[in-house]
Amino acid sequence: MTNVRNLLPYWLTAPGILVMLAFVALPLVLTLSLSMYPFLPGGGVGDGLTLANYADIARDDYFHAIFARTFGMAFLVTAICIAIGVPEAYVLSRLSSRWRAVSMVIVLGPLLISVVVRTLGWAVLLGNEGVINKILLSIGVVSEPIKMMYTFTGVVVALVHVLVPFMVLAVWTSLQKLDRATEQAAASLGASLPTVLRRIVFPQVIPGVLSGGLIVFALAASAFATPAIIGGRRLKVVPTTIYDEFLGNLNWPLGAALAVVLVIIVLAVSLGMNRLIERQYKQVFS
Repeated sequence: MTNVRNLLPYWLTAPGILVMLAFVALPLVLTLSLSMYPFLPGGGVGDGLTLANYADIARDDYFHAIFARTFGMAFLVTAICIAIGVPEAYVLSRLSSRWRAVSMVIVLGPLLISVVVRTLGWAVLLGNEGVINKILLSIGVVSEPIKMMYTFTGVVVALVHVLVPFMVLAVWTSLQKLDRATEQAAASLGASLPTVLRRIVFPQVIPGVLSGGLIVFALAASAFATPAIIGGRRLKVVPTTIYDEFLGNLNWPLGAALAVVLVIIVLAVSLGMNRLIERQYKQVFS
């Protein structure tokens, strides 16, 4: 009976582990193996293992620029989401239960709509004949349409709108564990609201900011639909380049190599930031 009880956790987790192996681990292994085969002109995959695809990525400035743009965009989107999401989550946590429920529906409601639909909505807003430019032209703020489609700024704006609910949800969850007595004690000792937020509230919600930041960063770096629609063919990022290599150039090994490098860099940045924030977090409370 004791042996059965000891094995029970393994039996309970076995279905989840099998699903992860089938739908996450196996595709990653297949992608890695595909990236190590040579490309044959005409769209074929050659025989024998090689690192030529990774060598092409390492020495080609074209790919360097694409990776720099992708991760620069991901860092910027993450920073903006933190700047918007943390105050928004704090305000939500201070609302009454009735208004909090309404506000949460407003904040999280866009997650119920397809990313493609939301991005197409931004395309309508940001176009030269879009709503924003028509309003600016009608009130005389600008004399000609501002170019927002097919630009870095347009992609960042659309991605922030798509991803900021994840940050709000992560920080709001951390705020539920916050002891309000510490804020009241600091206020009674003469601390101003900015000081309370900086010295009391923010250090305690660092885990939520970290988890939300990692989610936003990973989703922004791997986003395809939003950069493809708002950025178009002029603004290349790694996911759209992978798509072009697979379906446009039929260079599956190079596309797989780009995907592997993207995953490795996202994991490295996520683990590095996790270690850094945890170290700072321990210093604050040590």
